[in-house]
Amino acid sequence: MSTTEKAQVPGVAIELTPRATEEVLKFMDAERVAPDVGGLRVSVLPGGCSGFKYSLNIEDRPLEDDMVIELDRVKLFVDGFSLPYLNGVKVDYVSSMQGSGFTFENPNATGGCGCGSSFTA
Repeated sequence: MSTTEKAQVPGVAIELTPRATEEVLKFMDAERVAPDVGGLRVSVLPGGCSGFKYSLNIEDRPLEDDMVIELDRVKLFVDGFSLPYLNGVKVDYVSSMQGSGFTFENPNATGGCGCGSSFTA
């Protein structure tokens, strides 16, 4: 198993666990998105029960104003609004009897909700 992929660019560190990386690559393959061109959009959107919610999408290419963070096997596309909220975030993928999905460990969050998909900052 590979080690955690951690991106560091000036002022931003985002981490993908090995399990999250494998799942992202599976989704990219299913959507026929080549990892050398496309990537994973990680963003923060207003909403959710705590004020902000996370969003993950497979994208064919970055937008013109995206910051592209290149990990060993996956590219992350992050917009300027989301960037400050994602510094230090660790993205994992978990499977349990209750279901499977991506989880976020965010040191910037000052609060959250019971569902784990929204936060306050």
